[in-house]
Amino acid sequence: MQSKPLRIGTRGSRLALTQAEIVRTALVDSHGFTAADVEIVVITTTGDRVTDRPLGEIGGKGLFTKEIEEALSDRRIDLAVHSAKDMPTLLPPGLGLAGYLPREDVRDAIVVRPSLAVEGIRSLVDLPLGAKVGTASLRRGALVRRLRPDLQVEVFRGNVQTRLDKLERGVVDATLLAVAGLKRLGQAQVATEILDAEAFPPAVGQGAIAIETRLDDAATARLLAPILDPATAIALEAERAFLLTLDGSCRTPIAGHAVVVGDRLTFRGLILKPDGSESHEIVEEGAAAEAAAIGRAAGGVLRARGGPDFFVGD
Repeated sequence: MQSKPLRIGTRGSRLALTQAEIVRTALVDSHGFTAADVEIVVITTTGDRVTDRPLGEIGGKGLFTKEIEEALSDRRIDLAVHSAKDMPTLLPPGLGLAGYLPREDVRDAIVVRPSLAVEGIRSLVDLPLGAKVGTASLRRGALVRRLRPDLQVEVFRGNVQTRLDKLERGVVDATLLAVAGLKRLGQAQVATEILDAEAFPPAVGQGAIAIETRLDDAATARLLAPILDPATAIALEAERAFLLTLDGSCRTPIAGHAVVVGDRLTFRGLILKPDGSESHEIVEEGAAAEAAAIGRAAGGVLRARGGPDFFVGD
């Protein structure tokens, strides 16, 4: 048994705490620990503090991880639990991704305002002309505009419950949430439409819980090894290589999703203009062992197709 509790760092939202608890339960079940042997440490991030502006305006990726990673580097925690889609492609020196739990559903859900839903308006295509759709995601906003250019897309920040409360008050007519998060919170029933992952592709890493550790902490790595999912790690290797090839400092909507079946990997990638007026897609397939190379190649092709004026903020 450990001489002191294993400390998990996490954000304090209900979803983040649920995900940290999933990791704690997996460790307890795998090693015969008690809950007291694994401590959950709540850390407030910049993304939690600043809720009145779009994420792109205050730094984009890293807003929900920076302070947690500082605690990890300072040895105030032993591992960090993140939503994989929040993870920057480049991590601080000395830190690395130990791996991922088995991936949940990658799809997005539409949640229509209850007063509209009772009238039978439950999907993106059913929304009235000019309806307001709230999202803080550049990707979701661009995909909505591509499918329904008539809709008004408005910045809609907050945790899942905050957004659902705003929706019920009529601040917007519909919002989009990750199916995985709704399932983990036991709220899958609020989704009025589940969007097809090919027509409305997910963010890189969506549905996966990522675990970050210090590279020099072999003891924690050994404890985590039994609970990590190799297939999810391979899929995320392709997706994150794709994002790294495209992203840099840009603020261009990007989607990417890899599926591993046996020793084969299929990757779908998409880039869009923020207004949804132009998009480029790619499907690549290859050996799962070449996941990173497949992601990089797909990113290179789309970067070339988009051209030098496509990417915002490069």
